[in-house]
Amino acid sequence: MRDGKWCQAVIGLGELETAVMQVMWETESALRVRDVMDLLTHTRPLAYTTVMTVLDNLHSKQMVTRELDGRAYRYRATRSREEQAVELLREVLRSSGNAEQVMLHFATSASAEESKILRRAARRTAPNKPIDPAS
Repeated sequence: MRDGKWCQAVIGLGELETAVMQVMWETESALRVRDVMDLLTHTRPLAYTTVMTVLDNLHSKQMVTRELDGRAYRYRATRSREEQAVELLREVLRSSGNAEQVMLHFATSASAEESKILRRAARRTAPNKPIDPAS
């Protein structure tokens, strides 16, 4: 789900925070507030201070890091979108009370595509087995 709905629903980010994180995940370089503003695609113009506040909030939530570059900060996502998703999955398993049962239930109720992904992941993580990029 690349549209950001999982960010809002699971991470608890607001709509604008989600849009900013989408921008942060789609670029490899550290961005200034103005850079983020330029990359955001919104129907209404956003004030510089609004985007700056959102980035500050994301920094407080440890979603982005920042470093001073002259008089302005440059921001970068602390984790990739995929790393963030993995951390969310781990948190769900930790809080479930029975991670094994959750995983087993997921595996038995998985769609054909999800089953294919699980099998591929199991093969890649099998001990002493080389990773086959074609699988």
